[in-house]
Formats: sequence, structure tokens, C-alpha cells
Amino acid sequence: MPNALPNAHLSELGQRLVAGSLSDAALQQATEATPDLAILPWVNVVKIGGQSIMDRGRSAVWPLVDEIVANLPRHKMILGTGAGTRARHVYSLAIDLGLPVGVLTVLGTAVAWQNAQMLQYLLARHGIAFLEPEGFASLPHYLMERGAVICQGMPPYKLWEANPALGRIPPQRTDTGCFLIAEVFGARKMIYVKDEDGLFTADPKKDRDARFIPRISVQELLRQDLNDLVVERAVLDLMLTARHVREIQFVNGLKPGQLTAALDGEPVGTIIYNAGMRRVDAA
Repeated sequence: MPNALPNAHLSELGQRLVAGSLSDAALQQATEATPDLAILPWVNVVKIGGQSIMDRGRSAVWPLVDEIVANLPRHKMILGTGAGTRARHVYSLAIDLGLPVGVLTVLGTAVAWQNAQMLQYLLARHGIAFLEPEGFASLPHYLMERGAVICQGMPPYKLWEANPALGRIPPQRTDTGCFLIAEVFGARKMIYVKDEDGLFTADPKKDRDARFIPRISVQELLRQDLNDLVVERAVLDLMLTARHVREIQFVNGLKPGQLTAALDGEPVGTIIYNAGMRRVDAA
């Protein structure tokens, strides 16, 4: 019985995992009570919009860069970038050519990558590095030494992106990728920097009667099923099963000081929270 001795040193759950099926519902339920380690509980993930901020150029990006630098002594940040208008152009061409969703994801990732590199060059004088997903093992070191790192926001699925329920546009884009980073590392905050004050009942650029929503639960937001959202719908679905990220916050990056206020814990912009979340922390 060569496996008897190693298995004897396993916990009860460990023995069940070795002997049982990973598809067993009771076994999956048993893993739910296991402590979940927050790897970087002091870091803030800040997603900088592609179309809303980066595409506006100097007038929008430079003031935000200055605000990021001003916060380096007090707040550790993982800065993720969106793809923006150039990704929309490449999506339209790829769809017209009949290319699959996975290829669209690869193309969109390339644009988010370009925005991340441009942001890195602007912050290079402060020692802020751009990390590819394969380099995330070095991320804690860069955060402790320089206070921030930069990454592109697309999840690293690329060709393995799942097909959406409707249409051909990749459902999990840069909002989702940054949320997943925050969840995996157990981040202190997930902040989205946009060009609007937050969530509205409709697109405020098109509907003057759109009503601002300062705070709402993800459950209520999903029930309302608004036609226009300030965040990818995939993020709302992920919030329902998150173990660390209790809420996400949206601020207007065109208004100086809003990012700082959010980092300081002030209820600026819009906060979407999980009303039914049960958090399981590691000891």
C-alpha cells in the first residue's frame, strides 16, 4: 500500500480530495470553509479607462499621472489599463473578417498592452515598472520598492476566451481582468477611473434624464437590468462569487482629487457592493 503513509499525513479534507471526485458537490462544499489567504491585502487595484482616459491624451492623462505620483508614499497601487477606441476599431475589422472571439481577445489585449506601455513610460522617472502576467511573481517586490506597478487589464485568456451568450465581442475584457487581479490578491480596493461620476440609470452623455446612483448592491443592479452600465456585466457576475472583493468603486478621472479620495476611503463616485457576501479569511 504505497499511498497509505503519505495519505495518513493529510487532513480529513485532503484525504477526501485525494480519494474523491473533484466534481462531487459535497466535496466542493467542504472546501468552502477553508481559510482563504489575502495575499496583498494592502494593495489597491486601479483600472484606468482606455477610451475614457487614455484616448483623451495629455489633457486627461498627465493630471492623473501627477495624482498617482502624489499618492505613492501612502498607497500601494496596481495600475491596469483599458483598451479603448483602438480596440473597437480592431474588433470591427475582425468581426467583418469572420474571426472567432478568441482572436478578438488577442487583438484587444495588444491594444491594452500599448496603453500600459505608454503609461509606464510616463511613470518611468519614478521607477514604476510594467509587468506582463508571466512576471507577476515579482509584483510584491516592485510594490514594496516603488509603490506601484503597471499591467494591461485584459485577462490572459487570449485564444481561450469563452464565447459570449450573445454576439461576438469578448465578454471578459479589461474591467474584468483588473477585477480578477484584485480578487486573486485579496486587494484592499478595486477602483475604476472613468470619465463619468459613476453609475447612472442611462448613459448621461446621451440621456439628460439619467439619474446618478451613488451606491447600490450588485444584486439590485442585476435585478434592474439596465441597458447601459459603467462596468462590464461579467464583473457583476464575478462579484457574486468573490471571496475578497466586497465592493467596487467608480470615480471621475477628469476631476482632480477623486482618485485620491477613493484611495483614502471616501464614498466618492459610485460604489457597487455585494449585499450577500460571506467572507472567509485566513488566520
